[in-house]
Amino acid sequence: MFAVRVYFEDTDFSGVVYHSRYLHFMERARSDMLTVAGIDQRSAYAGGEGVYAVADLHIKYRAPAHFDDALLIVSTVEEIRGASVVIHQSVMRGDQILTQAEVTAAFLTPEGRPRRQPKAWLELFEAIKAR
Repeated sequence: MFAVRVYFEDTDFSGVVYHSRYLHFMERARSDMLTVAGIDQRSAYAGGEGVYAVADLHIKYRAPAHFDDALLIVSTVEEIRGASVVIHQSVMRGDQILTQAEVTAAFLTPEGRPRRQPKAWLELFEAIKAR
């Protein structure tokens, strides 16, 4: 879970959150989830091993968030594949689901081609999924 407060910069003139800002919130939540799990993307990239990139994204907007709302982004690992992982994300305000997305993150070589994820990372994803 990743907590976010909606700032003025996240909204339009009426105080409603821009649709694209949800992508920012979810990206931060995914990055935080990986870091907390022990997946060091920076070292993998610096070592020439590879990097994650969003390969597919499906998003459903259900209700708007507003200026100064306290939001919680819930991220769950849904499917683990050799070269990608599917993560479901919900943006919540209290018990209300505002936005839901399914994101496929592909592991790519520095040249941009799909590559199998490191075995240790697959094991970490399995542990996250089991929770």
